Amino acid sequence: MGDSISAAYGIDEERGWVALLRDHLSGQCSGIQVINASVSGETTAGGRQRLPTLLNQYQPELVVIELGGNDGLRGLSPMAMASNLRAMVEASRQAGAVPVLLGMKIPPNYGQQYTRLFEQQFRQVADSMQVPLMPFFLDGVVAKGQLQQDGIHPTVVAQPQLLRNAMTVLGDPLDRLCRGGQ
Repeated sequence: MGDSISAAYGIDEERGWVALLRDHLSGQCSGIQVINASVSGETTAGGRQRLPTLLNQYQPELVVIELGGNDGLRGLSPMAMASNLRAMVEASRQAGAVPVLLGMKIPPNYGQQYTRLFEQQFRQVADSMQVPLMPFFLDGVVAKGQLQQDGIHPTVVAQPQLLRNAMTVLGDPLDRLCRGGQ
C-alpha cells in the first residue's frame, strides 16, 4: 500500500523499488508473490478505505504501508493520518498479515510545529502498535539529489536505495515467510 513513491511515478513501474523487491525475492523465495497496490496521490484516508478490499482479495501475509506523504503535502491533520495508519495496521493484523510502516518526512513549508508533529506520528504509531518502522523512506535519496525535476519523486537511480531502505524493516518478516513462517 503506497503512494506515488511506491507506484514508481515518472518512471517505468518495472524499474521501481517494488519491482526490484519482486526480482530480489524471486531468486530467494519463489513462493512469495509481491502485489503493488500503490496509487499516485493516495492519502492515508484513501489507503484505509481501499485496504479491506485488498486484504480480502489477496489475503497477504505481509502488508507494507508507505503512505502519509500526500497527507503532509496537503496539510492534512497529522492526528487523522495517525488514526488512519493505526486502522490499517489493525486491519492488516486482523486479516492475519504482518504490517510494516515506511515513514515519511515533509519539507518545512508548513512550519516547524506541523513538520515535527507530522514526523512524530509515524514513530508514535510504530511504538504504540509495535510495528517495524523505517522512519524516513527517502533517506539517502533526498540528500544525494536523486529526485526528479519535481523535487519529490525518486529517479530510476534512486530505486535500489529505496529497496535497501525498505529492507531494513522487511528483512526479518520476509526471512520468516521464506522459511515458511518459522
